[in-house]
Amino acid sequence: MTEDIITEADVKALVYAFYDKVRKDEILGPVFDAIIKDNWDAHLSRMTDFWSTLLLYTKKYKDDPMPKHLPLPIDKTHFDRWLLFFNQTIDDMFEGQIAENAKKRANSIAKIMKAVKSIPQ
Repeated sequence: MTEDIITEADVKALVYAFYDKVRKDEILGPVFDAIIKDNWDAHLSRMTDFWSTLLLYTKKYKDDPMPKHLPLPIDKTHFDRWLLFFNQTIDDMFEGQIAENAKKRANSIAKIMKAVKSIPQ
């Protein structure tokens, strides 16, 4: 049986495993690589802080991610793939209330970004 997301080390493991899938993907990889370039360590650290704030209430992330994502050339295909990988990574690694909350929050983030970018749900 898999345990829930409890520690910041759990969040870091989730983020790194998820972005490992993203970076290898033929649809998502090029979008992220074009923006992040050689700054993956900084991005992964920032995303760990982001998810740690959302899931464990650490208050480490204080920025608004929306403005950075709006100009990206992304559509429904990208969001759907992002959600698929995120949910798969959670299901492969964790089980429990916080893990389910992570999937709900990812879904909400995707819905909000789709709505802001006027992408059909």
